[in-house]
Amino acid sequence: MKGGHVRETHAPAGAPWRLAAARRWDAGEWLDLEVVRRRLVSADPRRAHNSILFRQPLTTLDDLLVRGLRIEVLAELVEGFEPRGAPEDDDAVLDPADLVFGRPILQPPAFRDFYAFERHVRTMWERRGGEIPEAWYRLPIFYISNTSELRGPGEPVWAPRGSQELDFELEVGAIVDTPAVDLAEEHAEAVIGGYFVLNDWSARDLQRDETTVRLGPAKGKDFAASIGPWIVTPDELADARVEGSTGPDLAMSASVQDAAGSVTAISRGTWASAQHSFGAMLARASADVHLRAGEIVGSGTVGGGCLLEVKDETLGRWLAPGDVVRLSIERLGVLESPVIERPGR
Repeated sequence: MKGGHVRETHAPAGAPWRLAAARRWDAGEWLDLEVVRRRLVSADPRRAHNSILFRQPLTTLDDLLVRGLRIEVLAELVEGFEPRGAPEDDDAVLDPADLVFGRPILQPPAFRDFYAFERHVRTMWERRGGEIPEAWYRLPIFYISNTSELRGPGEPVWAPRGSQELDFELEVGAIVDTPAVDLAEEHAEAVIGGYFVLNDWSARDLQRDETTVRLGPAKGKDFAASIGPWIVTPDELADARVEGSTGPDLAMSASVQDAAGSVTAISRGTWASAQHSFGAMLARASADVHLRAGEIVGSGTVGGGCLLEVKDETLGRWLAPGDVVRLSIERLGVLESPVIERPGR
């Protein structure tokens, strides 16, 4: 199942996000899950007595997780949906051309971003004149990132104050949808409710100064991250798993469109090239720590998935206002973000 938060393109300002899911994987129709829920309860009132999913209105994914439900339960609504007439006459059916997608999780309680792809890590260390530390191969390394400045699909991003070197980072994101602590690596991926495209923006000039202090990322990272356009549940990716790999063999790519409309392909990689699996990452993250439903985790940048690595042979510059960054992960969709001038406060 793939699902997320939507509202109509011309909805009034401040209109609430609604939970929706694709009717079929390749279908051009999405379902308003609250309309479907009410319809199913009306057809069989016993559902509300037998299942918490049907007992209360569906509002957001955040609310669903607070109620102790997992993302996979929404598949029951998709499977139980019965059309009423033509799609354009059915109030449960939504036309994706008339929808705006929001952040797939609106207010995650925490965000840990890892460093799982060897090519990217090697490039970062070589630029400092060093080699990858031996510990990186043993330990999934992460930092705690900001949850207050998350952006959804189409929401603008700008370089933070004092920066002239804005960069993107192409990553896989995952959402934890059940509380957990001290997970074993071989079982840890069971707490993942879905995956999404993640852009962990970087201000490279700020980051370059800050990392000389050896404490970790600060304002060079602490200004924006983009997620979306929706969540895809793990069962939809199972057939792309390759025995012995750390993740599904799914293509990851990035491109930048400039203000004149010219598109430059930046990078192409695969999720399966990660050194550390999400199981290993979550085992590390949950060691002596309680993970909460709704927390998100990033894989780190796929090899070649940022301008820092490939700027000179591709775009030839850092990002600038007027650019549109497009990050794509096979089956997870395309996350598009416009770059703008830093707004006046």
